[in-house]
Amino acid sequence: MSKFTFPESIKSRPVYGTLAPRDGSAHLLVADAHGAEAILDMATPEMMAKAHIIYIPKGEAFEEDLRALNPASFYSGPSYGAAEPRLRKALQDAKMGLQVYLAGTEGLMGQAQNEAMAAGIPHTAIQTEHRGSVARRMQCVHCKGITEDVETDPFVCSHCGLNLFVRDHYSRRLAAYQGVRVDAEDPGNVPAPKGIYE
Repeated sequence: MSKFTFPESIKSRPVYGTLAPRDGSAHLLVADAHGAEAILDMATPEMMAKAHIIYIPKGEAFEEDLRALNPASFYSGPSYGAAEPRLRKALQDAKMGLQVYLAGTEGLMGQAQNEAMAAGIPHTAIQTEHRGSVARRMQCVHCKGITEDVETDPFVCSHCGLNLFVRDHYSRRLAAYQGVRVDAEDPGNVPAPKGIYE
């Protein structure tokens, strides 16, 4: 799948690069869906001998290709929530020199980056590469609920039902973009939804 070129935006919006192998004592690679392609593009046998891959397929068929890389450890799970304990354990057991690579959707990368930062790894030392869906993880600033995989603007908060404007403001702490009520001053005046990047 081709990579999406994000338009210019505000400073809080994450910027993603391209994964590249680094020297390290171990390698932790976390990906979902098409993020597997980024791992496949950069993997080397030397790296895989010291690699722990955590993968969330989301219906994509890359698991066999990732297993064929012969990583030292491999986990495939149904959701980020299911994989989170393994990610935390891998970070708790990490030694100096661990290299962290995140690939796939913004929601996965933001949440996994938060875990790595909580374990003491600065966000500037974590490599990220966006692949696949451009859907956003959104927080309603009114009820504080999180809605996953938002693809349209405006969207309806899955918690409080308000119509929310999709803002580019990103909270690294929450690993989510912020959504504000679109019809706060004129209730019921909600524009027709369109794709976030249309």
